[in-house]
Amino acid sequence: MLDVAFSEDQSRSRQGYATESLATARQIVLNLLKQDTTLKLGIKNKRKHSGWSDEYLSQILGMIKN
Repeated sequence: MLDVAFSEDQSRSRQGYATESLATARQIVLNLLKQDTTLKLGIKNKRKHSGWSDEYLSQILGMIKN
């Protein structure tokens, strides 16, 4: 799923802990996008939509609970 939505295999991060850190960040974002039920889109399109719409991005990031 990460490769389809984020093209993880094309990632060029190879130094230090960058690979693990980015993989963790991608997993968090993937989980947030899966939890969102406001749009009837696939994960890849939800990701694109969050890049286009600041309101949708705020809504997704607002799903993070302490």
